[in-house]
Amino acid sequence: MGAAPPLPPRLVLASASPRRLDLLARIGIVPDAVDPAEIDEAPLPGERPRDHARRLAVEKAAAVAVRHPGAMVLAADTVVAAGRRILPKAEDEATARSCLVLLSGRRHHVLTAVTLVGADGVARHRLSDTMVVFKPLSAAEIAAYLAGGEWRGKAGGYAIQGFAEAFIRRIDGSHSGVIGLPLAETRALLLAAGLVAGG
Repeated sequence: MGAAPPLPPRLVLASASPRRLDLLARIGIVPDAVDPAEIDEAPLPGERPRDHARRLAVEKAAAVAVRHPGAMVLAADTVVAAGRRILPKAEDEATARSCLVLLSGRRHHVLTAVTLVGADGVARHRLSDTMVVFKPLSAAEIAAYLAGGEWRGKAGGYAIQGFAEAFIRRIDGSHSGVIGLPLAETRALLLAAGLVAGG
């Protein structure tokens, strides 16, 4: 009998986000482990939104790869940007309100960077840039959305996969990227690494 084919390297998701797990499942990927990176996510002085997203995805992947030698590590970071301004993750109602007021009636960009560190230690990267346009929001709409609590921990103070989708007039780019993991870009990385089949 011939030798059994080598098993593919383990895949570790460097994120605590249940949304990213759900998105991976849509393309048939179940990580072997979930190990959040827990890094400082504060922007550097003068850092551009796309550079910030890329840097954090790289740093998350690198931090977790050290803990899982020989495994593949997938990391991502999502940034909501109004112009060159990086909007925070809303941890309190006042922050969420200020984000929604700023986004009301205008367009913004959602940038999600993805990094995959291979078993050989080589990192590969993709970036999704999606333009989102909100309708003008009334004070009553903002108050009702805040009361629902869906904004907690969300970049820019909203979750497109929830009620906030009713605020969106137009989206140009990756819907899954706005949720937190652009599937086309992620699948391309996994495909190149041999973790998914098909061209």
